[in-house]
Amino acid sequence: MRSPPAHRATTAHVGALFPFVAEPPLPCPAPYIGRDLLGGAFCYDPFRLYACGALTNPNAVVLGQIGRGKSALVKSLLWRMSLFGAQAWVVDPKGEYGPLAAAWGVKPLRLSPGGRLRLNPLDGPPPALVDGGRPELTRRRVTLLGSLAESSLGRPLRPAERAALDVALSAAEARQPGRAPLLPQVVEALLAPAPGPAAELGTTTDGLAADGRDVALELRRLVSGDLRGMFDGPTSSQLRLDASLLVIDLSAVYTSPALGLLMTCATAWVQTALERSGDHPRLLVVDEAWAILSDVGVARWLRSAWKLSRALGVANLAVLHRLSDLRAAGPSGSEQALLAEGLLADSETRIVYAQSPAESEACRPLLGLSDAEAQLLSRLRRGVALWKVGPRSFLVEHRLSEAEAAIVDTDARMTGA
Repeated sequence: MRSPPAHRATTAHVGALFPFVAEPPLPCPAPYIGRDLLGGAFCYDPFRLYACGALTNPNAVVLGQIGRGKSALVKSLLWRMSLFGAQAWVVDPKGEYGPLAAAWGVKPLRLSPGGRLRLNPLDGPPPALVDGGRPELTRRRVTLLGSLAESSLGRPLRPAERAALDVALSAAEARQPGRAPLLPQVVEALLAPAPGPAAELGTTTDGLAADGRDVALELRRLVSGDLRGMFDGPTSSQLRLDASLLVIDLSAVYTSPALGLLMTCATAWVQTALERSGDHPRLLVVDEAWAILSDVGVARWLRSAWKLSRALGVANLAVLHRLSDLRAAGPSGSEQALLAEGLLADSETRIVYAQSPAESEACRPLLGLSDAEAQLLSRLRRGVALWKVGPRSFLVEHRLSEAEAAIVDTDARMTGA
């Protein structure tokens, strides 16, 4: 008996033969990511998906154990998105984006204590470009300063400390009208407040100085302490905001206990610079995001920055190792844990590489995993991830060209490549 002739068809027809097995592809043209193991090619572009209504926000979180391929995915996504006109800004605490920057034809901005490069985290766009004007710009600055102070102090600010910080920032802003205040000016105003603001608060200059002293001493680390030489002056004039790739390299301080503090300063500068850098779609990558989420003050600031993504035309992308990094931000039910979980809720794309069975089971509610998806996470091989794009799920094998493999490799020292 002769076998029936072979039949060929496109993947558009396979869904009719095997209904409910695989999701149809995402609805918008986008850069190729890899192979949908339950369907055909998988393509992804957060901006186009948002524009066509498939997503309600462009933010994403990438989770995965070391060596599973999450860094290669992020770097290749930036590389491919550039062909669609997107810019990329990266806060790189480990110095891993050098080869990608070299292929791009740019140099990373390397920050180090006592170095020559400066970024002013209190920079901002002209007030006319800010929704809410100068009062909103001042509010953002005092929120950032409060987050930095809370991170250093390891506790929330007291009302008297917050008031002292408010009037110190106002004094620094008034010192050079039309120009961004500097951290040294804020510290100086905290240590030596003027009589006018003290009288307005019903205290003396000595009392106001005492109220803000602990805050001033902690912020002083960034000005004249062990962390000086990075965020204590005007932003260096040689920086180009129109480059298609900007990498802020913090590898010189990666082992510092203050890494989260420094990443917050760098990310704050990036956020304000984004408002001054044109209308291109931009991806902002915060690698090793656990360092920011570990402090309640900076986690609060990061989530507020995440919520500005649509207004700024930015797709934020946080990179973590484990799902428990979110829960480890603080005790169950604490503000830190709720902020970390809120960051995940504000990221409608979740890309999850292999996790341990305990990890995937414990964090199933955070990701909205089905029973099958939770069991699958512990068995994913290298380069394969579960993509949760809005309400839909995809099992995607990331594909790299030979040229891309050379610029996204993070195992060169281990393999001898």
